[in-house]
Amino acid sequence: MKVRELIEKADLKVFSAEKGLDNDISGGYTSDLLSDVMGNAEAGNVWITLQTHKNIIAIASLKELAAIVLVKGYEPNEDTLIQSREENIAILGTNAEAFEISAIIYNLIMS
Repeated sequence: MKVRELIEKADLKVFSAEKGLDNDISGGYTSDLLSDVMGNAEAGNVWITLQTHKNIIAIASLKELAAIVLVKGYEPNEDTLIQSREENIAILGTNAEAFEISAIIYNLIMS
């Protein structure tokens, strides 16, 4: 599944990095601890978090993640948006809780 397909099927908002919408998704990872994501997320995962600062882009780039989904209506900081465009990592958003959107994304990817 491509990031752009996930956006449509999960009704996600696009904040930035439209060039990253063609990234392939291989799975997902839900965590708000940067060290946890750095140690356990896999390339191609969609990262689900409430973190909004630019360090999320550094982690996503390092781990070659497909996209980042911000939960609970959180929006990225301006410097996070700038960094996401430079790295072509899409930042997406939802009003859903992490538990809810994780289940939705899991079902979409695994079906």
